[in-house]
Order: sequence, then structure tokens, then C-alpha cells
Amino acid sequence: MIDVRGLRIAVLGAISWRTPPPGYGPWEQVAYNIARGLVQRGADVTLFATADSSSPGKLAAVVPVGLNDDPALNAELCTELHVASCFARASEFDLIHNNLDWKPLLYALATTAPPVVTTIHGFSSPPILGAYYAGASRSFYCSISDADRDPGLAYLATTYNGIDPAEWTYRESPGEYLLFLGRFHPEKGAHLAIDVARRAGVRLKLAGIPHDEAYFDEQVAPHVDGDAVQFLGHVQGRARDELVGGALALVHMTTRPERFGLTLIEAMACGTPVLGARMGSIPEIVVDGVTGFLCDDVAAAVAAVPRLSALSRAACRAHVETTFSLDRMVERYLEVYEVALRLRVPAPPTEEQLRWRRHDWWDRPMAFTDIPPKPRHPLSS
Repeated sequence: MIDVRGLRIAVLGAISWRTPPPGYGPWEQVAYNIARGLVQRGADVTLFATADSSSPGKLAAVVPVGLNDDPALNAELCTELHVASCFARASEFDLIHNNLDWKPLLYALATTAPPVVTTIHGFSSPPILGAYYAGASRSFYCSISDADRDPGLAYLATTYNGIDPAEWTYRESPGEYLLFLGRFHPEKGAHLAIDVARRAGVRLKLAGIPHDEAYFDEQVAPHVDGDAVQFLGHVQGRARDELVGGALALVHMTTRPERFGLTLIEAMACGTPVLGARMGSIPEIVVDGVTGFLCDDVAAAVAAVPRLSALSRAACRAHVETTFSLDRMVERYLEVYEVALRLRVPAPPTEEQLRWRRHDWWDRPMAFTDIPPKPRHPLSS
């Protein structure tokens, strides 16, 4: 494995929240964890984040606070300035690790930057895939799960997100409530968590940020009564740790394939099992019947609730320590860095990748519809 002592690495993080985030902010948290693990191994790390962030190494910032913390900030402008500030200093680094989606790829294409590694934290619309296709000539890619890969791209590795288990309190005894923790958006399935809890006769606590206001107002808020269904808002810090660790299970019944799901490993680090949809990355993260249950529909989830208390919470914790720890994540990235530093630029795409890309969509705007959509789960019907 590569020795990173003295290696100058830029970690380009997200700026929706400060780094590390006090509560929600998975991309910021992952960037911080990567920087932390690299510094522990002796790397010279510069973390590009907001000015109110803290960094395990050096901090570089041009945006004062997280975009969600100051509505007056122009998100588009701030993001461009943030990315540009990193690539303006490209010659100072041996490698740039991009954790900020597709926009940095455009800068990488236009500059003589050092090797660039991009962690794809999740695709969105087909036009964004086009940016990844174009950026593939300049950036090496890592997926965060085997499930979240596009056949038109080459990946150096699947690098599962990792956390420091020591930052989460292990609790031996199961709680008495189910928990939904995440963005309130149809794809995250808060409405399904409500249905599961109601039919199972178990209290449910909801925590997170209303990302889709209409969805929250129409499908979540009407069920909140302060008793059977409680809404706690954006829970942060120690309160978040206590909330997650005190649950019977985390309910993660998504309606579209999950890309990774950082809350899943945070829950298991506390010993809390996961009740999740059998789709996307969830089967890679949750060991069915050991650290939770994988369910094909709401009925299966309801049937699994009485069996949750019999699961070994110690097994949940051990699974995170073995597979999803900060150290294990950084080890995977070091393997990626070694290849990127040796090759400098990615290999040209294969014929199969080019066929999948349907590269002539550049000249046919409606060709976006030619790209097969991500499969949807039966729960969403």
C-alpha cells in the first residue's frame, strides 16, 4: 500500500453545511473523514470547505458558512468560487480528491491539474451523466457501492463510506421506538416508515430536514401527533447519537435504489439494526437476519418488527468496525491513489462503455430519454 507521508493531497468537499456537519451533511462528513484518515497517516492534507469548518490538516475556504446556513448566499456563485479556488492552486498538490459531484470535472478538463480522483456520491439526471462521461478522460472514479455504478464509466474501486465507530455510543439494549432519520423526500420513504410503524403498533420518531416541502406537508405532517408519530426536526450532536442508539431499529424503506446510506452504518455502530428495502446499496450494507432485515414491501417490514429485538446489537457494531470504519475506507482510497498517481490519467473508454454512453446525445437533446432509468422499487408504486 502506498506511503502517503508528505504527499500533498487536496480534499475538495461540499459546502451545503460546515465540515464536519453538526447533524445532516453526508458529503461533508465523508470529506472530513477522508481528510482525517489521511492526516493520521502523515499526508499533507488541505481540506476545501467553508470558513467556519474545522480541518484535521489545513483549511482552505472562500465561502463563509454553509449554503443552508445563510439563505442570502448565492449557491451557484459560491460553488463555482469554491471549486475554482481549489483548481487555482492545483500545482501545489500531488493529487486532488473531488467529493463535490460533477462541476470540478469541468475544471479538471480545462487545467493541467495533478491526478484527480472523484468519488461519485450519487447520480441525478441524465445530463449530469454527460458531465461524468466527459470528465472520464481526466478523472479516476470511485463508486460508493457496487449498486450505484453506471456501465458507461470505468471505476478504480468501490470505496464504501466509513465512520469512526468510537464517535457513536454502543448500546446493548434495544429501544422501544422505530426511527426514520434523513431527508424528507419521497425517495427516502418517510411515509412508508409511518405505515410500517402504524401497522406494527410501534411508536415512530422522525428526524431530519424537509427537503421536499410539499411531500412533507401532504404525506408526513398529517400523521404527526406527538405520540405515535413524533417529529423531532434536525437533530444534531449528542442528541443525534442518543436518538439513534435508543431506537429499536432504523427504518430505511426507500422508494428508489439507495446509493449508500450513511445513516445505516451510523445506526449499526450504535448497535441499532436496520429495517431496509431490498434494493440499491442496502443489501451490500445490511446483513439480512444479522444486522437487520431486508424487505420487499411494507408487509414484510411489518412482519419483521417483532424479530428486531432478537438481533445481536453487538453483531451490528462489529459489522461497522470490520467493513465500514474510517480506517477501512481510507485503506481503500490509498489503493486508488496508488493507481491514480502511477497512471496520471485514466485509460480511454472501452467500446462497450462508448456504446452505453450513446455519445451522439450531445447532438440530440431528446436522447436523454434513451438512457434506461434507474429501476424503481415496488414500494413506490
